[in-house]
Amino acid sequence: MSTPFTLGLHETGEGTYAYLQPDGGWGYSNAGLVVGDGASLLVDTLFDLRLTETMLASMSSITKLAPIAQLVNTHANGDHCYGNQLVRDAEIIASAATAQEMAEVPPAMMAALNKAPGEVGDLFRRFFGDFHFDGIELVPPTRTFSSRLDLDVGGRQVELIEVGPAHTKGDTIAYVPDAKTVYTGDILFIGGAPIVWAGPLENWIAACDLIASLDVETVVPGHGPVTDKAGVAQVRDYLSFVLREAEGHQSAGVDAFDAAQEIARALLGSAAFGELQEFGRISVNVDTVYRSRDAHHQSPDVIEQFRRMAAIEDAHVH
Repeated sequence: MSTPFTLGLHETGEGTYAYLQPDGGWGYSNAGLVVGDGASLLVDTLFDLRLTETMLASMSSITKLAPIAQLVNTHANGDHCYGNQLVRDAEIIASAATAQEMAEVPPAMMAALNKAPGEVGDLFRRFFGDFHFDGIELVPPTRTFSSRLDLDVGGRQVELIEVGPAHTKGDTIAYVPDAKTVYTGDILFIGGAPIVWAGPLENWIAACDLIASLDVETVVPGHGPVTDKAGVAQVRDYLSFVLREAEGHQSAGVDAFDAAQEIARALLGSAAFGELQEFGRISVNVDTVYRSRDAHHQSPDVIEQFRRMAAIEDAHVH
């Protein structure tokens, strides 16, 4: 079943749905709904209350008959959990590492950065100015797990598999065997470059291999259009390329940001990766490789990370 990349709720299989938010860029994440007999599982909420309310309204004809009994947060980034308060009556499930990481970037911090004066505010509004962080209460998981957890959703099995640290410290995928469907969270960005906040990249590559080994036909990414195993292979290829290039530059003694700028030119000139959006994320990805290989490597603070991403994209507008 081909799923158009348009805003809203799409049925991807028997009782499985994807909620998609084009264009899949910063903050425009996807979510999912798995419907069983009299109960549903929601996979992720969205970046603010307005967006999450719109999503829940689009699901209301389904969830009236099969209420959301469980919510899985695939990871701790706010665009996958800041709407939790609107589903707070459900059992909220996440990996233990995700639960711990959620408190590190509270909505109030994002609100303050978006309102900051001068360069910092301009920088963060460039990435996150579309979103409204005021009034969000971060509602943490009520149930945590490590490694694996099997859920019963109205008689349907959903397998939660922890594959982090990779994108973040505790990434989880949700596999629905009877629908041959997997919800990957931000282990997959389709059409945009992945961003490796935590790493190591080897873990993320292994996560792609795991997804490719599953009996799946429908793959719902954290950002971008619904895909299949070809999309998984593309993300794996990008990560493998970045890992190889960054290791080579680090071994040659090249500064991490200088390396990122060189690798950005190589990516943009390639047939496989030249059209990826958010390509400035390469600066974070290269820095993560350096940090994972050298315990003494000092990563820049988050404001400088965003400044570097913006600088790379401004230098290579395409």
